Formats: sequence, C-alpha cells, structure tokens
Amino acid sequence: TPEPTATPGPPTPRLRDIAGRELFQTTRIYDRHGVLLYEIFEEGRRTWVPLEEIPLALRQATIATEDSTFYTNPGVDWRGILRALWQSLIYGRPISGGSTITQQLVRRLMFSPEERAERSLARKIKEIMLALALTRTHSKDEILEMYLNEIYYGHLAYGVEAAAQTYFNKHVSELNLAECALLAGLPQAPSRLDPFVNLEGAKARQRVVLRLMVENGFITPEKAEAAYAQPLKFVPPEHKMLAPHFVVYVRKLLEEKYGPERVARGGLSVITTLDLRYQRLAEEVARRHIAKLREEHGATNAALVAMQPATGEILAMLGSVDYHDASIDGQVNMALSERQPGSSIKPITYVTALQQGLTLAAVLWDIPTEIPLGDGRVYRPTNYDGRYHGPVRLRAALANSYNVPAVKLLRKVGVAEMLETAHRMGIRGLQRPPGYYGLSLTLGGGEVSLLDLTTAYATLANQGRYVAPVAILRVVDGQGRVLEEYEGPRPQPALDPRAAYLITDVLSDNEARTPAFGADSPLRLSRPAAAKTGTTSDWRDAWTVGYTPYLAVGVWVGNSDNRPMRELPGLRGAAPIWHDFMEAIFGDEALQEVLKVGGQPLPWEFPRPEGLEEAEICDLSSLDYGPECPRLVRELFIEGTVPEEGERGTVKLRVLPLPVEIAQAGPGSLPPRYCVVPEGVALSPGAAREVLFIAPPEDEEEAEKAREWAAEAGLPVVPAELCPPGWLTARVGEPSARWAITSPQPGQVVRGPTPVVGTASFRAEEIQFYKVEFGYGKRPREWITIGDIHREPVHEGQLELWHAEALPPGDYVLRLVLVKRDGNFLPPYEVPVRVE
Repeated sequence: TPEPTATPGPPTPRLRDIAGRELFQTTRIYDRHGVLLYEIFEEGRRTWVPLEEIPLALRQATIATEDSTFYTNPGVDWRGILRALWQSLIYGRPISGGSTITQQLVRRLMFSPEERAERSLARKIKEIMLALALTRTHSKDEILEMYLNEIYYGHLAYGVEAAAQTYFNKHVSELNLAECALLAGLPQAPSRLDPFVNLEGAKARQRVVLRLMVENGFITPEKAEAAYAQPLKFVPPEHKMLAPHFVVYVRKLLEEKYGPERVARGGLSVITTLDLRYQRLAEEVARRHIAKLREEHGATNAALVAMQPATGEILAMLGSVDYHDASIDGQVNMALSERQPGSSIKPITYVTALQQGLTLAAVLWDIPTEIPLGDGRVYRPTNYDGRYHGPVRLRAALANSYNVPAVKLLRKVGVAEMLETAHRMGIRGLQRPPGYYGLSLTLGGGEVSLLDLTTAYATLANQGRYVAPVAILRVVDGQGRVLEEYEGPRPQPALDPRAAYLITDVLSDNEARTPAFGADSPLRLSRPAAAKTGTTSDWRDAWTVGYTPYLAVGVWVGNSDNRPMRELPGLRGAAPIWHDFMEAIFGDEALQEVLKVGGQPLPWEFPRPEGLEEAEICDLSSLDYGPECPRLVRELFIEGTVPEEGERGTVKLRVLPLPVEIAQAGPGSLPPRYCVVPEGVALSPGAAREVLFIAPPEDEEEAEKAREWAAEAGLPVVPAELCPPGWLTARVGEPSARWAITSPQPGQVVRGPTPVVGTASFRAEEIQFYKVEFGYGKRPREWITIGDIHREPVHEGQLELWHAEALPPGDYVLRLVLVKRDGNFLPPYEVPVRVE
C-alpha cells in the first residue's frame, strides 16, 4: 500500500518526549566467537530492529489484525471511535476499543501505567489528539517500526526481535509465515495465548490472524491453510547464564564504566575475551577431579583461570564447579576471592633475588633455623616433607619448594622489595605494610586472588612484561555505535627479561624438582611448561599455577567456606586439574588457534633472551673430600654475574687431619675432621691435603649448625679450626715461607697514607722477593705495585706505605705476593678495603 505523505506539524510536549525517550533494550554478553553467554534485562528483553529487517509477512499480519486501514487512516479509526462513544452513552463506558496501531503506540509511549488502565472519555480524547499529532510528525513506516519494536509479546519479550528469539530461538528476519501469524496474534492477550501453556488457544488465534490476512488481500486462502498446517518448533525460553562467574565479573566491569542503568537497559552488545570451549573444558576437568577428591579428601570446590600472557586476554574463568550449588557457596567467585597461596608465591621471592644480583648458583642452607621476630617470639620455618636438605643452590631450593631456604632468601632480599616486585607483576592485593606479613610472606602468609597470581605468572611467561588482564574486546550500544574496543596489549616492563627467563628455566626443570615431586608428577607435560604448586599449612588451599609461552593457567582447590581438606597438597589437588586442562589444549589444534598471535605458529620452547651465559658449577651432593668436584653441572647466569672460581659455593683448602686430643678440644658438638693450613703458609710438597669444601654460612652460629648437619650427612664443609702454629711446625716442620697482611683488616675504610703491616718470612734460597700490590674494584684484573720490591724478610712489621690519598674513593684490594726463584709466585694474600 503506498504511504501517504506526512504533513509536519508542531509536536506536543508529549510528542517531543518520543525523540528523547530511551527505550530499554537487552544487553547481551558474548564470548569471543559470538556465542551468547547471557542477556541482561530487568524490565524485559528488547533488541531494536529496523523495519526493513522485519519480514513483510509479520508487518502484514500485524496490520491485518490490529489496524487494517493503517496506511490510509490519519492515526485514528473514526468509525471505531463513534462506536466507542455510542457505547459510552448507552452503557456508561466503552465496550470495544477501536484503537489503531498509532493509538496503541501512543498509549504505550506517552501514558503512564495508571493512565493506560483508565477507561474514561477524557483519556480517550487525549489519546486521539496525540495519535493525530503523531501521524503529522512521523511517517507511517516510522510509526510501524516503533510499534513492532515496542509492543509486548509475553515472557518479558518486548518487540518482534525479542519475541522471535523467545519463542523460536531465531532472528525475526528468519521467521516464516506461520511463525509471523502466531506472533502477530499474541499482543492482544500474551499471557492467555502463551503457546507454551495454551498451544490450542495460540493456534486458534493464529487461524484468526491468517483469515484476516486473506480478507485484506495479503495472502491467498491456500497459503493461509498451508501456514496453519505447518508444524511450529517452539524453543522454551531459557535464561541460562553460561560462564556465570565470568559474566558477573564482566557485568561489574561494565557497570563501573557505564553505570548500572545503562548496562541493564542500554542494549549493549559486549564481545568478551572468553572462549566458551576453554570454559567448558575447565568446567568438565574441574568437576571430574572434584568428584574424585570430595569423598577422600573433603575438597568440594575448584577454580581455574586461563589467560594469554602476551595480550592479557582471559580465555576461561571458572569460579566454582557449580554456580547453582548453594552447599558449596557456588555463586562465590573463587577466582577473584583472596586466599593464602602457599608456596606458589615463592617465584616472586626468587625473581626479586635474581634482580638484586644473586644467582641460581648461590647456596642456601636448609637446616634447622630460628629467626627472632623482635617481640620475644622466634620463627622456626619447616619444610613440607619434615626434613632438612643441607646446602642447596637457588635452583634446587625453588624447584623443590623448600621452605627454609625461601625464608632465608626473603630475609636477604627484603619483604618490602618482594612486595614491590609482586605489585609490578600484577598482584593487586598485599597492600598492608611489610611488617604485617613478615618473612612468612614467601610461604603464602598474605592473601592473593587466583586471577592476580595467574597474571603474575603470565608476566614471567611474557618475558617480564606485565599486561593487565582483559575481559572485554568490544562494546557496541543499541544504536550500533562502538563504545570501546580493545586495541591490543600495552605491556609494561616489570622484570629483567633475563631474570624472568631464569625463573622459567627453573620451574620447567623436571630433573631439578624430581627429589621432591618425582620424575612423573602432574607438573610434567608433553610440551615445555613451567609450573609451581602451593599448599597452605592447614590444608585449606591447594594451588597450581603454570604456563607455556602462549598460555598461563592457575588452579585453586579447596572449600569456599574455608573448611580444611584432609591432607590434600597442591600436587595432588590442583596439579592434576592443571595437567589435564593443559594437555587437552595441546591435543586439540582447534583450541590452539585462538592462542596464535598474528597467525604465527605457537612457540613451544620458551624464547631465551640475550644477555645470558653458562658456566660450570659443582653438584654439591657429589663432593667426597677430594681435591676436585666429582660432578660438574652447567648453570645459567645473567651476564656479568658468573661468580669467580672460588665463589661458586665451594672453596679448595689445604688441610691436615687433626689428632683426637686436639679435635676434642675444638668447638661444636661433633669433632672436626681437619684443620685448615693458614693462608700465607708454605709447606713442603705433599705435606698437606687439598680438599674441595662447601662454604659455610657467613653467620657463625648458623655455620656451626651447618657443620653439624654436614658431618652427619658426610658432606665436606670448611672446617672451623686453623691448624695451631706450634702443632703445625711439629707436624710438618718449619714452613718455608709465611706471608700475611694484618693491617689494614678486611673491609676496613682507609684514608691518607696507610701503612701496610704484616709478615713476609721466607728462605732466600727459595724466594727472590716480596711485593705489595693494589687493584681497583672488588675483583681487580690489573695490579699496581706499591713502592719497590723487597728482598729482606719482614716479621710483623711494615711491609709498605700506601698513599691512598692519591686514589679516587671506592673499593680496592691489597695483596702481598712472594715471588719464587723460578719466577712463579705463591698464592697472594689478599685484603679487600675501601678508600674514602
């Protein structure tokens, strides 16, 4: 039917409201591939569609049923109005309506619910005047489009698009004639004609609509009969929420940015980062394992977060194994709840240490330790296995998750420094002062969320670059305007990439963690992956967080109400879920596609940054009181941090066996086996034995404990005793030379002319001369002779005068050198000092 030209006229105040009126529309949240996760609606569901997307059959069915003269009337049906007036005069009120589509729209848009329910002549006159005015200011197509998007169809469905989705689970543009006729009949009495409960009544109404379409010449009788006979495939309305914890998380983010009302009524289309395939995999794996753990260990719940390290995009967020299970507080999102992480936070301690200059070769003593807390209390850290492991290097200490070394390391690097590192890596909690946490922080003494801890591990996977978690890729409003779009990551340097790589190298070193976890633990995958477990001391939390270069996954297992489990560590609680989730992705190429950046193949190996070097160090457990290390292993170092030969945790010394009577006189509960030949004492060849020892801790009290532990374990640790001078002479004869600097003392600060005092005693037939030298720095590579060479021995006297005032301030090393007749020299006696 051709549309008459609308005659513009001055709009009434109520008509002006139409232009500025915001109809509520349903906000929809989708996964990254466009799969609907949830619809947010409070008043109802609505998606505005333009008239051209609405099937002609639905438009014709609506016109035939509601207003057959729609395209020719001025907005009102005068015959119907006269009939209604006559009824009012005879019966006191109108019996039939006679309302056009335009009048119905006016009632819907411009009257309050109370006004709509009012049946009076005054209200009817107001309705007529507004309908006439609306027809003057809007075209018929505009009015029909508004009507079809506004009218109520039942089941909280407003407008034809929501109705098509609600009853048939399809877009309105996909409806056939039979479906259009059924929907067109519902607005008259949507509750009474609900096809889900009154299909017979709905079909009867459908027949009426088809008959009216025939009478108005829109379809033939044959088409009407065929449409009525066509089976209707209804889809019962479901308001399920897929990935419910993630949806709630996204809604919160949206409300923080756009406000609750706009989210609930604004018709937003939200494309998220979530991949529903990853989410369903997480749900399946977690539920399967919790079903096994529930009876034996009392574990009722699990959470999982999966994200891409390079982009921060969250691919899965499982907050509980069953959102609807109130017995496990299923609606609580355990992926966002802060819990104690146990040992899974240790990598942050260790990467802090590496950034401060420590190396993976550094030795920490895992022995019984007491740490004063300053308030009269003493902290005694223990290991998960209840045993101590003696001297362990940083690699072994982290890989095997030994507690005592971790506490000692945190005491060295500082709680405040560890907290600073944690915050840079993505931990948003842990905001109390350092003193609140103390050294137990490295064992999980502070609370973090699974999302934050997974983000911190993703920072390690991303070569030390922090990328904030991302949940939303795109938001479009109800008018199709893009409100926001994720433009890609903005990585922030959080760690030295070399330090991050070293931690990754340790956490992916299956051989290194075998002593504590076994060779075939759930942490071992079919492809390279780094991982760390965590367990709280009271069995309330079990964690595993790990990563590949392209995927970081964190898992928590426990009870939402904080009830302890029955002896379930992270290795047996969370690690199997992590393992099965990762392996499922490794085995599914379709799931791997989403992880590719720029379509490039996935890098299976962790990329090694520049600025690393390898060096050999001794496997401390192989030492056997011999002069050399029986087993050397290669270790990675940041360039410039490779320790000197004598600073790799071992030291080679000349020793002599002590007789029993002298040994018993020495300190300690166990007799030492050797005494050390003092530095600067030359003995005849073969008089002393060379042994490669483990260097003891610097603290004297701890060194004594270390020697006790090593003696029981059969490991050589540097003896505490120097060989007594008289006994040494009696045992091996008068030394051929003695040389030592007694002043300045090691570490002493010197200023101005400084006498170098000591002993240079030697036999002229063996030694040509002595000289005193100095070098700049803590490890000088060049030496400068002070004064001249000296051919006469000196015993406890001035060896030289060092004019330190002529030197720039800094670290220096003094050394005394005895040069033999053959031109070689005896081991120099060195003293580090500082010039100021």
